[in-house]
Amino acid sequence: MPFKRSIAIHTRIIIALILGAIFGVIFSIDTHKLKIVTKTDKGEVKSIVERWDKAEFILPNSRKEFTSDDQLRIIRFFKDLPKSERDRAVLIFYKKSSNENFSQTQIIKFENIIDIQKVKTIATEIKPIGTIFVRLLSFLAIPLVIASLAAGAASLGDIKKVGRIGGKTLGLYIITTVLAITIGLVLANLMKPGEKISPNIRDRIASEYQADISEKIQQELGVDIVDFFVNIVPTNPINAMANGNMLQIVFFAVIFGITLTMIDKNKSDHVLRFLDGVSDTMIKMVDLVMKIAPYGVFALISATVAEFGFGILKTLLWYVATVIIGLLVHLLGVYSFVVGSLGKMNPLRFFKGMRDAQVIAFSTSSSAATLPVNFECTERNLKVPKEITSFVLPLGATINMDGTALYQGVAAVFIAQVYGFNLDITQQLTIILTATLASIGTAPVPGVGIIMLVMILKAIHIPAEGIALILGVDRILDMCRTVVNITGDATVAVVVARSEGLMGKDEKK
Repeated sequence: MPFKRSIAIHTRIIIALILGAIFGVIFSIDTHKLKIVTKTDKGEVKSIVERWDKAEFILPNSRKEFTSDDQLRIIRFFKDLPKSERDRAVLIFYKKSSNENFSQTQIIKFENIIDIQKVKTIATEIKPIGTIFVRLLSFLAIPLVIASLAAGAASLGDIKKVGRIGGKTLGLYIITTVLAITIGLVLANLMKPGEKISPNIRDRIASEYQADISEKIQQELGVDIVDFFVNIVPTNPINAMANGNMLQIVFFAVIFGITLTMIDKNKSDHVLRFLDGVSDTMIKMVDLVMKIAPYGVFALISATVAEFGFGILKTLLWYVATVIIGLLVHLLGVYSFVVGSLGKMNPLRFFKGMRDAQVIAFSTSSSAATLPVNFECTERNLKVPKEITSFVLPLGATINMDGTALYQGVAAVFIAQVYGFNLDITQQLTIILTATLASIGTAPVPGVGIIMLVMILKAIHIPAEGIALILGVDRILDMCRTVVNITGDATVAVVVARSEGLMGKDEKK
């Protein structure tokens, strides 16, 4: 019987990612097509309108015209109308047709409109498969963190050792975050992406995403160091678990694990065996979930590409290029140096071991969802002991956002350049400080970076409305910066484990 070699999981995931992107391009959402849902005596009626030349909203006291390229503006305009006006709004589409003998204009009129949507394609319809995959990973994260961290803290035994490891971890996270922001600022000042955008393009992009701005600004985050440390201590551990508050979960698990070493050993041994069993079970569940990873990745990428496309990337090419170059410099330059010099590990081996986690991070845009896979890669491939990963990785998923911080540095300078502001050294130092503080305690979920950016722009007195310029490419860049975020967590885990003399004995140097 001939030997059949199975394809490695990371190879299958990368293939799924590429095929998903191609599938998304083929079945992308038509930007000149709308689904109009109206209410009639017989119930809801769904109509498709496409290839219009002009559209017009007629309201009780005003009119608003749109061109053939204003699909998004039509949808947002309707959603932003007060309910009283929305119920009485009339939408008219004008379609011209002509031949050799005559030309005519077709008028399509809609009243009693309930909703206006993009017309979905098969690429966006399969997104629930990807959503299920992300949810499967997310529901494993908290039990895995509690079991691994409590058992790891108990195995360390000495509270001074826990404090030492915590100090090293926090220090390294802050240093790499500051380096990331600095790289972003230097590249933005050298490449000047904001000066490549003409006023006309600026106004057009801003008007397209104007409707999303108020929501983002209202979600503005505040930074209060005292409150941050106070809120680390949970009033109800079960509530912290239910809400996914990772810092409070880490605090509870560490205290629980340390306290286990202070009670009768006959009793604590039973608890530790239980925690080890839960941890091993969660890791096995990660293995099972990863079997469907190619399907989840395919669905997520195809839906993202079909929804957002690549058109906006051409308009903001210099901005996107600046962010991606900065992320690559930090990923391949800073992390390679840190892993090689401080972690005493071959950077090639490090990146090879992190492939699965990086692909999942790119697909999900979520550090929290990637956490179980990051555990597996760091422990199995890099041979970092569980007592280190169980502390460093959950903490990193919450407070270490190098990729996000770098992106915020570039974005702040880009927006300032577009509006003609010259940022002095004091303002750029303010960006470093504010972005570092903002990265601490922020939820490790998709899209949170854009909310953090509002606070940074206000700190340097740049109009927060400028975020409208970059909303169109935020999802794509969010995928890229999440890869850097989770790789930074693993980098610090390797360095801390090496400094404590706890690296696996069988590692290949």
